[in-house]
Amino acid sequence: MSMIVSSIGQGLLWAILGIALFLTFRILDFPDMTVEGTFPLGAATAVTAIAHGMDPYTATLLAFVTGAAAGLITGLLYTKGKIPILLAGILVMTACLSVNLRIMGSANVSLLGKQTIFANHFLASLPKYFDSVFVGLVVIVVVTVLLILFLQTNLGQAFIVTGDNRMMARSIGINTDNMTMMGLMVSNGMIGMGGALIAQNNGYADVNMGIGIIVIALASIIIGEVVFGDLTLNQRLIAVTLGSILYRFVLLIVLQLGFSTNDLNLLSAIILAVCLMLPQASKKLHLNHLLKKGVAKYDEN
Repeated sequence: MSMIVSSIGQGLLWAILGIALFLTFRILDFPDMTVEGTFPLGAATAVTAIAHGMDPYTATLLAFVTGAAAGLITGLLYTKGKIPILLAGILVMTACLSVNLRIMGSANVSLLGKQTIFANHFLASLPKYFDSVFVGLVVIVVVTVLLILFLQTNLGQAFIVTGDNRMMARSIGINTDNMTMMGLMVSNGMIGMGGALIAQNNGYADVNMGIGIIVIALASIIIGEVVFGDLTLNQRLIAVTLGSILYRFVLLIVLQLGFSTNDLNLLSAIILAVCLMLPQASKKLHLNHLLKKGVAKYDEN
């Protein structure tokens, strides 16, 4: 039971990354590699700030700001520097490695004995692993509601149109460069905040903790889309969170089968590849038709 609760808590915390990547990858149509740099950047910023005595909530907010700054640099490289999308993200991601070492002063920093968001009296009184469920649920509900409200505004609609068709967006007077930079700032700010929360939950920040992050975030998006099918935009935001929790359950099952935790990145890549191939396999094998036929026979009986 405790493993299931832990998986739900981890799924909720990591869902922040999934929703952040959904903004750029799905809505803005921008494959942003910066996330592998901004995740440890947020963790390094928050953990170092807390280690130097800063309030954990302020440190988490500071992680959002540093992540947003990294996103802004990627946006400027792409829109003003005319650097290709992937290369702009890779450049900032690589630069973040040195920045993280500068911030932390070493390859990792521990939060042992320090006050974190997860160490307050209320969360400490909850059963084991329920603290991450509570924090993850509160954050993901607030983030999802704010994004749903934002996407219904004129600015949000302009953001969506930019991702759908940039030429058409420009023709109706939308500044697509500003929309791109805004999307990258919000997305990477959220990823920095997610890094701060997960580092506080783990009790440390490590300079290498961003490796493979983009695969985990993509897995949340793809699993949500494969499992829940055609949805509205708002429903897809919720599906990303559910996809993140399902992904954690899949990892839990795989680890229970005897695989090592050292294989997590390999397993994540395999799970993502399988999920990406499922829609095509379903079409070729006519699985939907077979399922409907089976349900019809069951109803007749």
